[in-house]
Amino acid sequence: MINNKKVIVIMPAYNAERTLEKTYNEIPFDIVDDVILTDDYSSDQTVEIAHKLGIKHIIKHQDNKGYGGNQKTCYNKALELNADIIIMLHPDYQYTPKLIHSMSYLIANDVYPVVLGSRILGKGALKGGMPIIKYIANRFLTFFQNVLINQKLSEYHTGYRAFSADTIRAIDFNNNSDNFVFDNQMLAQIIYRNFEIAEITCPTKYFEEASSISLKRSAIYGFGVMYISLLFRLSKWGLIKHNLFK
Repeated sequence: MINNKKVIVIMPAYNAERTLEKTYNEIPFDIVDDVILTDDYSSDQTVEIAHKLGIKHIIKHQDNKGYGGNQKTCYNKALELNADIIIMLHPDYQYTPKLIHSMSYLIANDVYPVVLGSRILGKGALKGGMPIIKYIANRFLTFFQNVLINQKLSEYHTGYRAFSADTIRAIDFNNNSDNFVFDNQMLAQIIYRNFEIAEITCPTKYFEEASSISLKRSAIYGFGVMYISLLFRLSKWGLIKHNLFK
């Protein structure tokens, strides 16, 4: 807890047995009150390891709901537990839990309602091993979105995110995709509702055990991001009404 704000870390997991323990052990429990792990029908020992670590809130899906569907379970459970600050931390150890203090502080002190851990600020992405093709795609999509959404974010595609619970309640995230574009839809909705977003530099690690998506899924994600940006701009101009932006 920080400034009497309940901090909950959510961990959307899928086949994370090799990295879960290392990620969990670096969570700063001097301020983190609870951890929620949702397992999206893994075929490995993710759930067993989570129990061994003593994670109190473990939810195992009986079928694979997808990356977005897994997050929906996480956020709904965090709100049910009356979280004030919700930190999404992937259990694949691609993002360091050591930034949770900084991210939580900005929200707990009402500086910003949303904080992103950016791999692009500084030189963390390429230094950490991000494939050059993914880096180029990240830069192109971010430029495209900044123009259409009228923001100046360094990236929209990080999986390391912190939110005030009030921000999460203000958007209809349950109506979003169950796939990877869920993250982008959330940010577009948050910006549409005029919440400000902070970014902090986040080192990242690319290695064999870290999660990744195929080239085909990456391409589908990229087109989805551009489509969402167009929907956002047309909605802001009042030319269309879309259920993502209410």
